[in-house]
Amino acid sequence: MTYTYAKRKLWLEQAVMFPFVLLGRIAGYFFKLKTPHQVFLFLSNGDIGGSPQVNIDLLHCLRDKNPLVIFSKKPGNNQFRDKYNLQGVRVLDIHKYIDNKLFHFVNFFFRGLLATWINRQNKTVVFGGETIYFYKVIPHLKKEVHCVELSHLDIWLPYSIGFIDRVDLRIFSTEKLKQKAAAQYLQNNLPARYYEKLFFTDNAIDIPTYKPAANKNLQVYFIGRGAPQKRVHLTAAIAKQVHQLSLPVRFNFVGDVEKIINPADFPYCSFFGNISDQAKMKAIYEEADVLIMTSAFEGLPIVVMQMMAHGKVVVSTAVNAIPDYIHHMENGLLISATDEEGIVKEGVSYISMLAENPALRLQLGMRSREIAVEKFSREHFCSTYRRYLRLD
Repeated sequence: MTYTYAKRKLWLEQAVMFPFVLLGRIAGYFFKLKTPHQVFLFLSNGDIGGSPQVNIDLLHCLRDKNPLVIFSKKPGNNQFRDKYNLQGVRVLDIHKYIDNKLFHFVNFFFRGLLATWINRQNKTVVFGGETIYFYKVIPHLKKEVHCVELSHLDIWLPYSIGFIDRVDLRIFSTEKLKQKAAAQYLQNNLPARYYEKLFFTDNAIDIPTYKPAANKNLQVYFIGRGAPQKRVHLTAAIAKQVHQLSLPVRFNFVGDVEKIINPADFPYCSFFGNISDQAKMKAIYEEADVLIMTSAFEGLPIVVMQMMAHGKVVVSTAVNAIPDYIHHMENGLLISATDEEGIVKEGVSYISMLAENPALRLQLGMRSREIAVEKFSREHFCSTYRRYLRLD
């Protein structure tokens, strides 16, 4: 979608919804927000995932600013919901009112209501973490409200370009994604002032104490959602072929992968389902030897950062930001094939190589850990975001 077309579409939408938004604006004066907030965060829901974990990490950095989290989308599993129950943080879940196509006028009404609440606060900051409703609300905010967007994936770029005039600062979790946004601006002949709003920063994790695994069989883990872009069926195909080779390897799946594959078809693998308990995840990171990903696209998943910090080997398709952090035969192994048969073939060869060469596993894993210690500290994460949000 071009910038010009996106702007025209936005103007038309605003004209159609105007009466409902106006009604919501008026209601905002009568039904006041009862608690004061300087920071408003528009997030999807309390579902489990890498991007939601980044939002939770950010909340820990902002608790002293009494942030208000606004959920706008029906949750799928809500397994991270309790993580938002932090001291100083209020959560307002409005998905029951606005996430219904049959009553879309209510969605319009809440845009006006929320805009009034936000506009009446002092020195307000609005943050959007990859949720459509953030973009729906910000056109109705006064110019003094500082709007900040965080993006992990390029699939948002065609949509978000229509709102860049109202976004004061755009943060990207990978340098490559920032460059894609700049390339999009170039294609649309946009002036230099738009490029000045683009920023990149790494996500954060706790750097653990290094504990080498002592497994008889190579422990290979898939950790992620059962989403189409994760292509779990390719990881399962790699597991099947490695099993047929009778190699000393055990494949493990963490996440709701039963949406994509039937665990009963893979009795030689272990399936853990979704895990929200951080202690259990820490034990898995310590036990693992290898993380495998066969995704069609990725930002920089938290699970990759965790495996790097734990000194483990990442085997992944060379997509999006992954090659910025995983360098082939330096600190991990990249699958360069793009067709499914080639991906499976390369994946099998790399897992076989790691099973037969413990010294290589140690070398690659320790280099990954060095990179993680350098890039992913929480102190750097918090100070950077507070500066971007104009809170320090």
